Amino acid sequence: MIVVHIDVMLAKRKMSVGELSEKVGFTMANVSLLKNGKIKALKLSTLDKLCRVLDCQVADLLTYVPGDGEDEDDV
Repeated sequence: MIVVHIDVMLAKRKMSVGELSEKVGFTMANVSLLKNGKIKALKLSTLDKLCRVLDCQVADLLTYVPGDGEDEDDV
């Protein structure tokens, strides 16, 4: 399972979801889905924009947690 930590980075940067959505050019709804981990796929270009705006590394935004096995057949 991949855990998304955008909320942590937003707090560290003292940035709101609205401000992030404006800076990366995404709708508030899409940023909210990202923030809450309600997505099934993520483009590298999206990660690039998020890392650039939040001044962080991909590993600051995503963590792999083994053992969930929820979507193992989707490889």
